[in-house]
Amino acid sequence: MGEIKLPMKLIIEADDLPDQYRDHPLKGNWKGCRDLHVQPGWILIYLLTENIDRFELTGTHSDLF
Repeated sequence: MGEIKLPMKLIIEADDLPDQYRDHPLKGNWKGCRDLHVQPGWILIYLLTENIDRFELTGTHSDLF
């Protein structure tokens, strides 16, 4: 579970995420959220607002979509 700590820390500190995380905005039911790839096959969905960063879900692509 340690692999997820670095991207979460970067999000909280408003730092740029390295390209390896393939961070991108989501569409459809998840519009407004973003997802990144912690590892191949392991996704973190999160929401950024002006006042709060909220981590929504984590799991495999098939678990989440």
